[in-house]
Amino acid sequence: MATVLLVRHGRTTANATGLLAGRTAGVLLDQIGRDQAAVTGQRLAAVPLVGVVSSPLERCRETAEHIIDRQPGTLLRPVEDDLSECDYGDWQGRTLKELSAEKLWSVVQTQPSAVTFPNGEAMAAMQARSVAAIRRHDATFEAEHGPGAVWVAVSHGDIIKSILADALGMHLDLFQRLNVGPASVSIVNYGSGRPTVYATNTDAGDLSWLAAAAPAADAPVGGGAGHSLPAATAPDAADA
Repeated sequence: MATVLLVRHGRTTANATGLLAGRTAGVLLDQIGRDQAAVTGQRLAAVPLVGVVSSPLERCRETAEHIIDRQPGTLLRPVEDDLSECDYGDWQGRTLKELSAEKLWSVVQTQPSAVTFPNGEAMAAMQARSVAAIRRHDATFEAEHGPGAVWVAVSHGDIIKSILADALGMHLDLFQRLNVGPASVSIVNYGSGRPTVYATNTDAGDLSWLAAAAPAADAPVGGGAGHSLPAATAPDAADA
């Protein structure tokens, strides 16, 4: 299958002030968030992407633009409603400090599969629709561009954590063990038999190896040889 890079949006004004923005309109990247998104765009510039799919919320579309601006040509760039933020219902717009005193908070931390936010969405439903969207786009990109295709999905922290939990075979109740920082890149290849998670929550490092051939179908026993260092970082022969 194709390879998907799961990118969280950069830091927002709401993130910086501890506010649960949810699906609130008009929440934009702050200056740090714009800088983070620019760094991510630079990291991905070495990877020939076939498309950038984004949550409809402004902060994700802003982040996607930083990635698209560093790519040649015209990329497919659909907006995907099923990658939108969780519908936090009555929790939306409140501070995390205030919410941490709610009885439901501890359930969100320890048993998210049992959580339905008041007048909002169940976390299990959030995972189901986001995983289905990723797998649907992944199959489409592979059908159009082949198994070596690499594409980006720009979304939100809880959405990406739930997708990674599914790819790792983790129950949703364990997904709080994962961390997904602003503008981070996580890498998943679904493969023909099972998903392979190549990286989670990275905010630095070379990604040019993704431009190589499609990953092998089977996992290398013993770990394999990995990918080569980029020329700019490989040690000189004299130093070996």
